[in-house]
Amino acid sequence: MTKAVNTRTGLEIGAKGPVDKALELLDALVQPDGPHRLADLAAHTGLPKPTVHRLLGTLAANGFATALAGGRYRAGPRLLGLAATALADSPELRLARPVLADLRLRTGQLAHYSVRDGDTAVHLAQSEPADTYRIPLRAGGVVPLHSSAVGLAMLSALPPEEVTAALDSTPLPAVTPHTITDPEAVRAALDDVRIQGFAVDDEYTEPDVRAVAAPVLGADGLPVGAIGIIGPTFTLDDAGVALYGPMVRAAAGLISPSNGGSSPIGLVQ
Repeated sequence: MTKAVNTRTGLEIGAKGPVDKALELLDALVQPDGPHRLADLAAHTGLPKPTVHRLLGTLAANGFATALAGGRYRAGPRLLGLAATALADSPELRLARPVLADLRLRTGQLAHYSVRDGDTAVHLAQSEPADTYRIPLRAGGVVPLHSSAVGLAMLSALPPEEVTAALDSTPLPAVTPHTITDPEAVRAALDDVRIQGFAVDDEYTEPDVRAVAAPVLGADGLPVGAIGIIGPTFTLDDAGVALYGPMVRAAAGLISPSNGGSSPIGLVQ
């Protein structure tokens, strides 16, 4: 069972107000495997069932939730409309979509675009090959910055104080046995990203899955997102990383507002 770039961190968690509770419930409603039972929503949010039931009533009355048979709920039409409007209004996404399609065609890998939300990366758009091995990636999915190529790419372009907040505020969780959880080791990896211009996730988030990503920079030089490719380790091997890494880096440059974002048809050879 996450908004555009912000700087929220785990240190800012306090007592939950009504708005916090409603936002957590909205987040729960859009998680996979819906529609969701009230008990599942309560478990995901950590809120009492009566509170969840009351909030669901308010959300449903305003079109942000839809009640279904069997006591299940899903995102309502107004919530879906807001999400669609926000995505359609994003200049980076408008530029990214054709680049994602081109990157998919050139590499044969799933291409995706993500943004930062505190110490996580949120996947917003993807272009998936028709015939491919199933990759556990979906729009709206969230991964830790330190364990994902898109996250490492964005971290590499952040100011030092924001990197420190992301890596040192709380222990870094091990998503797989390959995840780098030592902050100093992550910092060393970020140095490599800055040198080569792209990050590599070598089974850090999902076993037998590798990813390559590069930061998309705003006019101020700070990351507004990251673009990357992801695939099984046997199709995205070391030779593939060496070949596709510069292509991903060039793709990020095409849509970076800092470069005037032009999204032409072709990438670099």
